[in-house]
Amino acid sequence: MNTTASSLKVLVIDDSNTIRRSAEIFLKQGGHDVLLADDGFDALAKVNDYEPDLIFCDILMPKLDGYQTCAIIKRNPKFSSVPVVMLSSKDGVFDKARGRMVGAQDYLTKPFTKDQLLQATRQLGSVILQGVN
Repeated sequence: MNTTASSLKVLVIDDSNTIRRSAEIFLKQGGHDVLLADDGFDALAKVNDYEPDLIFCDILMPKLDGYQTCAIIKRNPKFSSVPVVMLSSKDGVFDKARGRMVGAQDYLTKPFTKDQLLQATRQLGSVILQGVN
């Protein structure tokens, strides 16, 4: 677990190259380490090695959607406390509720701004760090 207040290991899971690259640029400008995954299976292969502090996960992806990906990650005791933020182009109440049911802590509507992404990272980062202390 990374214990510096400014830097977190963040995994971004999205099938859109544009969204992944935007998130990577914004998060790196915020001083964070970033790993990208282009779908749920790719994420599951990387999460064990990378051990992220925070995960941003797209909902609509081929093969394994964001809800399934989040549920699988949360079922692993090693990662059950890692905050997951769902990403969606829809700002629906149903999507937010379903995200919470599979263990997501938060929800961001795409396209997000740099400020929105870094604000979510800051808020969840302070929760992560409180858990460490």
